Parts: sequence; C-alpha cells; structure tokens
Amino acid sequence: MDFLAGYEAYLTTEKKSSANTVSSYLRDVRQFLDYAQSEKLNVAQANHGDLEKYVKRLTASGKSPASVTRAVASLKSFYAFLMDRDQCSSNPAKGFAPAKVERKLPQILTSKEVELFLAQPECIDSKGYRDRAMLELLYATGIRVSELIGLDVDNVNIPAAFLRCTSKGKERIIPLYPTAVRAVSDYLERIRPQMVEDETETALFVNMTGDRMSRQGFWKIIKHYQEKAGIKKEITPHTLRHSFAAHLLENGADLRSIQEMLGHADISSTQVYTQLVSKKLKDVYNKAHPRA
Repeated sequence: MDFLAGYEAYLTTEKKSSANTVSSYLRDVRQFLDYAQSEKLNVAQANHGDLEKYVKRLTASGKSPASVTRAVASLKSFYAFLMDRDQCSSNPAKGFAPAKVERKLPQILTSKEVELFLAQPECIDSKGYRDRAMLELLYATGIRVSELIGLDVDNVNIPAAFLRCTSKGKERIIPLYPTAVRAVSDYLERIRPQMVEDETETALFVNMTGDRMSRQGFWKIIKHYQEKAGIKKEITPHTLRHSFAAHLLENGADLRSIQEMLGHADISSTQVYTQLVSKKLKDVYNKAHPRA
C-alpha cells in the first residue's frame, strides 16, 4: 500500500504544514517504511513495542537526540493520519517521551555585522536593487524564507510602511523601518517592471528570468553576500530572523509583540531569545567588569 502519497497530501492540504516539515516528516516516515519492509513488519498493525525497537535502533545507529525526537514526532503524525483514514485502530507512537535534547541557542549577528551584511548588495543593476530589497525586508520583519519568497506585490503597503504576511491560514501585520521601505519601493518602481514580462505574475521577488524566486536561489544570494562581507559566522535566512528577534528584545521590545511578529504559536518558542540576550549580557559583564 502506498502510504506516502496519501500522507504527503494529508500534511500539505489538511495540516497545512510548512515545506520543511513536509520534507522532514516524509523522509523520516520513508526510512521507517524501509525498516518495516526489511523486518517484514505490518505497518498498520505495528504496536508500541515494534516502534520502541525501531527507535532504539535509530539511537544505536548514532542518530542525535534531536533527530530521534523528530523521527518520533513524524511517526506520531503518520499514525494519526492512518487512524484518520481508518487504516489502524490506535497510535503506537503515542506515549513516547522525547529524547533529551540539549537546546542550542541560535546564532545571531551583531548590529555591526548586520549593517555590514545589508550593505553588500550594490544598487548599480537589477540584481543589486532586488537583493538589497530582499535582505532589508527579511531583517526588517523577521519572516521565514518560505514567507519571503511567497510574498505577492499586494502584500506590501509602501505608503503605510507595513507588510502583510499570511502563513498556515493566519495573517499578521509587521511594520517596516524607513530603509526597508525605501529599498522595496525602489525595487518595485524601478526594477521589477523590467524583470517581469508576464503581467499576470504576482510574485514580489523574482529571479532574472522573471519567475518567482526559489528557496535555492535565495540561499545562494545569502551565501554570496556572506562571502563578500567576509563574515565568518554561518549565515542562513534564519540567522537574520533570529537576529531580528534578539535585537528587538535587546532594545526593549516585549516578548508578546515579538511572538506576534514572528508568527510563533507558542510563547515558549519566543522565550529562547531571552536566554540569548541574557547570555550576551553575561558575556559582556565577564569581559568588562574589573572584578569579574
């Protein structure tokens, strides 16, 4: 029975999971299905002990606690799907405690590093104007890369200086600082019309052929400007998202406002930035205090 095709449709259409979640869950479930086939295990009739044996094998193979925890989450989701389709009577993954994961604090850029990074695109050609607008918008709003490349032209309100972002059926409004407004406005007025031949194209950011920018295309842009800036830290689109949140918190923004702008469903996801700022303050104290 081809479980994967139905499960993928379930994740994308019913659960409205992000592209990253769909990709990682499918990868985990595919690995489990391969294991089940090799062990001649009936997937629909698997019990708690069968899955416990599988999870122990993952751990023994050297999988990190984070990977094992995600694999369990994937199996819980997969069996919820099977139950929803009346293909099994209970969820054998239910009751698994997550593996102990040492939560690593996200890496952020300093304010000076952000300024250096954002200054790299040179507004001397179409690519430079577009890239500067994308990077400024990403740091101005802290949106995810999937949300950035999914933006349409009408999601940006230049006169009112805000961005309307919709993710998982929920809409949030995020203000824009003047430099970001100017960068996006210049791109929209002077550059995008030259790049887009198809008048029906709604994408805010497009590649050099006039089609919507892809994740891979934007990833290459980030890496190009990291090298150009000479910044040794690993920079990803999420690095700017983390930096956005941490810098807001450092400068007095409250957690609830940051949670709303980031689109976090749970405040606990936002509280990690409190730890990040506290660690930074402690590092500064230890370096600067004469008796530290």
